[in-house]
Amino acid sequence: MELAVASTARTHRYPCRFSSPLAAFCESYCSFPSSCSARLFSPLSTSASTSRAQRRRLPVASAAVELREASSQDGDSVRVTESRQPGSSVKFSVEVPPSICQECYETTLQEYAKRFKIPGFRPGKVVPENMLINYVGPKHVQDATIEAILRHTLPQALSSVEDRALEDSVRILTKFEDMANSFSLDNVFRYDVAVDVAPDVRWLSEDKYKNLKVVVEIDEIVDAEKATEIELKRRHKALGLLRIVADRGLQVGDLVVLDIFAESITSDGSKGEKIPSAESKGFHLDTEENNNLVPGFLGSLIGIHPGETRSFPLQFPVSFEQESLQGRHAQFTVVCKELFYRELPELNDSLAGKLLPGCATMDQVKEHILQRCKEVEKTAIEQATDNAILDQLGKLVEVDVPRALFQEQGQQLYGAKLLQLQAERKLDKDQLAALSSQKSVQDYLESERENINNIIKQMLAVGEIFKAENLQYSTEQLVKEVENSIEEFKRYNQDYDERNIKQQVQDVLEAAKVLEWLKENCIIEYIRR
Repeated sequence: MELAVASTARTHRYPCRFSSPLAAFCESYCSFPSSCSARLFSPLSTSASTSRAQRRRLPVASAAVELREASSQDGDSVRVTESRQPGSSVKFSVEVPPSICQECYETTLQEYAKRFKIPGFRPGKVVPENMLINYVGPKHVQDATIEAILRHTLPQALSSVEDRALEDSVRILTKFEDMANSFSLDNVFRYDVAVDVAPDVRWLSEDKYKNLKVVVEIDEIVDAEKATEIELKRRHKALGLLRIVADRGLQVGDLVVLDIFAESITSDGSKGEKIPSAESKGFHLDTEENNNLVPGFLGSLIGIHPGETRSFPLQFPVSFEQESLQGRHAQFTVVCKELFYRELPELNDSLAGKLLPGCATMDQVKEHILQRCKEVEKTAIEQATDNAILDQLGKLVEVDVPRALFQEQGQQLYGAKLLQLQAERKLDKDQLAALSSQKSVQDYLESERENINNIIKQMLAVGEIFKAENLQYSTEQLVKEVENSIEEFKRYNQDYDERNIKQQVQDVLEAAKVLEWLKENCIIEYIRR
């Protein structure tokens, strides 16, 4: 079976605990818009419960749909043509006979007669049809009749997928304006409606998830021993004094203050426009911590003196963190403003308490730091292992991802991202409002489409394994995790839906059980790099 490789360089991204608190993402059904598909059911949930898709059905009898046999007293019935669509969607072309339209029209008039008090008519007295229509307004009557027809006929139209339809995925494809323009009690009433259904999960390997082989790459920085050395050195440097360098140029170990300017280099070698994102004034560079620099940048500055200016060309790596700079050629101009070296105290037991309060010896300092680094190492390895397994599961299944699941999962991920930024106090109210706009959400969904689809495939695969292996979690675990999640929302004054939280927590617990089972039943190889 194909090997999956993951690295501890990536953060753990599954499962995410929080459902999105941003209710502004969704639209509830009030009336049909004239320029877009209408929604007849409740707003799209932002819970990440896609792995439970097979258990979340669309009830035919809902708050917006009246469950009745869609046939007239004369025996005429609705004609429905069903066709499969991409994205695990089913389209229904519905034809409603005039007899049913007439019944809905009469019912609408009866409701209006009960609701309105018509001048000159006592309560309960029959109001002539033309007078009632003129009082209410012909357009209002027609619109209400069309909505009554939809409520009356939708249950029968969707009955063939009742046990497979996904919650909150029904959408009227025909514009209400078009329905109104073509409406006549004497003619057949036509409309199209679509609904997403639980997708089929097709395993690409005969072994399915059995005999899984996973390779996990562990970054050097995660190694507890090396991480301990780095942390001890960082704490030691913090106790040092900065001294001005007066008689030499820059060397490794110094701290230098720079003004950095950058211009792009065109294909013919000439200078182009400035690159603001690569420029900085008063930039403090610790020459012992240069992992994030463009390769060759530090080497081009070795020996530079305060007041000196150097110019040199470099290329940003294709793997550079900032996407807009990846692979770009740039001409750097750097001015050395100030140059310092560190005067460090001798590393002995007398520094122990300053390096780590409560410690009396250097051995104690090293041991405490080592234990902390081992905990970090263990967590990082576990996360990298989970990622590798989930990545491989996503590659082993083929799923035609429904639109409803994509929207739901994408909104949940975006909401969790905003919640995290807010928790870290990186967003004020205006910024949060701007990022909560429909355009911001849709831009995120498009930019993350591949990642969102992969996560959905992983989650559906997890659900299949949980069911196939008869895995279980305790009620106590479920209750505790739901309480913890609710507490998180309350802490940041965010709205939440307890039912959605419970569904999502169930997904989290299912995933944990599946990952635990797979770790015990697959081959995992760890490689340090």
